[in-house]
Amino acid sequence: MLHTPLWKRLLILGVILLGFFYAAPNVFYAKVEAHNDAALLSGPEAESARAGWPDWLPSSLVNLGLDLRGGAHLLAEVQVADVYEARIDGMWPDVRDALRGLVDQVGTVRRQPSVPGVLRVAIGDPSGMDAALQAVRALATPVVSLTGIGQNDIEVTVDGTEIVVQLSEAERVATDTRTIQQSLEIIRRRVDEVGTREPTIQRQGVDRILIQVPGIGSAADLKALIGTTAKLTFNPVVGRTADAGAEPGPRNLLLPAMNEEGVFYIVEQTPVVTGEELTDAQPAFDDNNRPAVNFRFDPAGARKFGDYTANKSARPSPSCPTTR
Repeated sequence: MLHTPLWKRLLILGVILLGFFYAAPNVFYAKVEAHNDAALLSGPEAESARAGWPDWLPSSLVNLGLDLRGGAHLLAEVQVADVYEARIDGMWPDVRDALRGLVDQVGTVRRQPSVPGVLRVAIGDPSGMDAALQAVRALATPVVSLTGIGQNDIEVTVDGTEIVVQLSEAERVATDTRTIQQSLEIIRRRVDEVGTREPTIQRQGVDRILIQVPGIGSAADLKALIGTTAKLTFNPVVGRTADAGAEPGPRNLLLPAMNEEGVFYIVEQTPVVTGEELTDAQPAFDDNNRPAVNFRFDPAGARKFGDYTANKSARPSPSCPTTR
């Protein structure tokens, strides 16, 4: 009969007991998870949650997926067409200013009704069409992507007495990729804020994002979690009013003031710059030690923001409509 020395039997027993000790938190998964989440917070509620599991005990957990723990599964669609529309809409001030410098050749410059994502501009003197096309095409910039090397971001064509501006196919592809990546990062940050573990967030197809989050009660809860993302734009202020039912005028918006009850600002719908042109934003304090935000634009955004603030007496006012 095989005889095992006592010290080996004690060592094996000790390893088994040690394994049970470190695996014990998984038996009380909900309590330990609440304890771990509370350890990152402060306040009475956090202290109460931490008291549910002793600090001296191990608190490492095995990450459980949807099959073992349950959770929410969501396939979200990114509205890339809205991004195209915003990009083209934001080009109108540049196109208008470029053609105003040629007023003696092109005559009047008017924006015409068009489908979303397409900018139509009519000029009063068709004989100046060549000069107008050259001025508008000068606004194009190279596409920033490996597949779009050598191509510009906009296409400028002529339709009768109208100049038609829209994003090029290469820029649409680059914009899709950029928008999806930004959406992935925003969703990931939102999900991480609630302390969930091992979420699956990945691109699926051309314009969809697969989101699987263990521990979330339902898809409705997940929608509420990721559906509060905001879109930043800087819009020119046209005026202010105390009439909530005032008609702001064509291509204007009526927005309530954040710090003055009963006051509404009339702002242009077309922004000067958007959050897509921001490269960095950090919380800070101004010279009077008041909370402030320091931000930097990319070269194109900095030029537009600088030109506006230099040429206009009114400062741009931020407007943050909720994204879909």
